[in-house]
Amino acid sequence: MKRGDIVEALDDDISGEIIKISGSTVIIEDSDGFEYQFQAKELVLKQSKSQIDSALYDSDIEAIKKEKEVIKRKQTQKVTPKERHAPKFEVDLHIHHLTDSTKGMTNFDMLNLQLDTARGQLEFAIRKRIPKMVFIHGVGEGVLRQELETLLSRYNNVKFYDADYKTYGLGATEVRIFQNIAP
Repeated sequence: MKRGDIVEALDDDISGEIIKISGSTVIIEDSDGFEYQFQAKELVLKQSKSQIDSALYDSDIEAIKKEKEVIKRKQTQKVTPKERHAPKFEVDLHIHHLTDSTKGMTNFDMLNLQLDTARGQLEFAIRKRIPKMVFIHGVGEGVLRQELETLLSRYNNVKFYDADYKTYGLGATEVRIFQNIAP
């Protein structure tokens, strides 16, 4: 390499003409007039002063560039630790989600439908080894919540507590199901 040669940096997208060489330090000037300082080993000769007129391009530079290219990964959706452990299985026990019409149903009938749904979904979660679930029961007078807690307390492998307030408000109970690992 000598003064006047056109060089390209290996690790940066910078190319320019050599304006000064001092030992192994090379100063180049790019097409915009900015000066950069590199070690000689960080540069590749693009065109020597004698080749500038003939405009030959060395194919080895392309091979070196391809080696240096960083393979970009696909961006994955970021999941926070809180979301990672959030229950995915939700059961809404509001009566209008369980039946088309409550006409002719007493409060007792509605409560039994809600509790039967909760029991069925809990049994399903246990069979399918789903570790967490949320029962959305609403606030109301708290009758469904109390009955749901009574139902859940009958299971030895189940713990329950209020669900995340930010997500569900006061009207939901989160259930954690502990599975037996041994057959």
